[in-house]
Amino acid sequence: MLHKAAVQRHEWAALAIAFVYFFCVLAAYFVIRPVRDQLSAAVGSTALPIFYAATFVASLALVPLFGAMAARWKRRQFVPAVYAVCIVGMLAFIPLFQMQEQIGARTLGAIFFVWGSVFNLFVVSVFWSFMADLFDTEQAHRLFPVIALGGSLGAIVGPALTRALIFLLGVSGLLAISAALLGVAIACVFALSRWSRRHPVRGDERREERIIGGSMLAGARQTLRSPLLLRIALLMLLGDAVGTVIYALLADYSGATYPTREARIDFAASLDLWTNLAQMSLQLVVTRPLMVRFGTAPVLALDGAIKAIMLAGLVLVGGPWIALVAVVTRASAYGVFKPAADSLYTQVDAETRYKAKNFIDTAVWRFGDLAVTSSFNLLRALGAGQPVFALLSMLAAAGSSWIGWRIVRLPELRADDAARGADTR
Repeated sequence: MLHKAAVQRHEWAALAIAFVYFFCVLAAYFVIRPVRDQLSAAVGSTALPIFYAATFVASLALVPLFGAMAARWKRRQFVPAVYAVCIVGMLAFIPLFQMQEQIGARTLGAIFFVWGSVFNLFVVSVFWSFMADLFDTEQAHRLFPVIALGGSLGAIVGPALTRALIFLLGVSGLLAISAALLGVAIACVFALSRWSRRHPVRGDERREERIIGGSMLAGARQTLRSPLLLRIALLMLLGDAVGTVIYALLADYSGATYPTREARIDFAASLDLWTNLAQMSLQLVVTRPLMVRFGTAPVLALDGAIKAIMLAGLVLVGGPWIALVAVVTRASAYGVFKPAADSLYTQVDAETRYKAKNFIDTAVWRFGDLAVTSSFNLLRALGAGQPVFALLSMLAAAGSSWIGWRIVRLPELRADDAARGADTR
């Protein structure tokens, strides 16, 4: 009998393709992310509420469209269509950047900030929804951390490409590279769909062929009605509160320390590179062994604990320490929290996997960005400094850890994950 942590023979092909798929998705994003982040540093944290408000509005506008597509198309049609739309959007920015002088750098930059943020949310959300559709809960515990390593590798290669090519190709060249990577991702989707038809989820053999169905706004209603989804949304908001505060503090530090656009892009790319190296290490050493042996709850709790510890240091130490805090907390968010949280979606139906998850990952997340940055500016106007923001973020991280530890008690979770969680209590 194979060890429960081993990859079974028929899973190797799907695992390899999913690995490449996630590599391409995150590499495509991280190639352009430093371009977006340097804009935040250039304008400072006080402008972030405006950027996030625009992103939130765009997310709200796109969620019904996303829901309508999901309601009418089969999975093998829906997922490639989302990536095709993203490719068209990416290529459309090439002539816009070539007309930057006529449009205005700040205006174009703001539009690109919104695009980059929405792009990240939708492509990653669709990826994990697709994975939750391909595999059952037991497979998710074994395979998701390995698949996440593909994303980590892509997140390392992406900023490395940006650092190497920004002075040679400019922003337009980076956009073309990002679009090409998404094209490879589409090919992976088709390959995984073929594998799924040969190896369907046990007990749900027709999952791949069914239309997802439901209404355009079903995701919002599902989230409000489900204790599990509400807790996932709360975990997302608390994690986002931590990440957004750190992002704002980092933007101010970068803007004050690096005077040119190229220097800020290089700094942002370096941070992403170190973050994703740390993320890969966490996935290899921590996330997969814990999920296989104990299930989801301890992993979610660990993420909050890591962030709380780093923020406790930020309360006492300022200056360049913010860069280290950003690296570790981001690495934990994507290397520890994300695989664990996304494994929970294997235990819900297809409509929930695509619609409720997308609603949480886009509208809820971007609402959190807007609320946190607006509160950040208000507290700063009242005289709050970095120690106050670090302390409040530490409390949010601790709350996330507690909720993550208790989420396994929910009756919506299947017995196999609940049993693992019971062993840890």
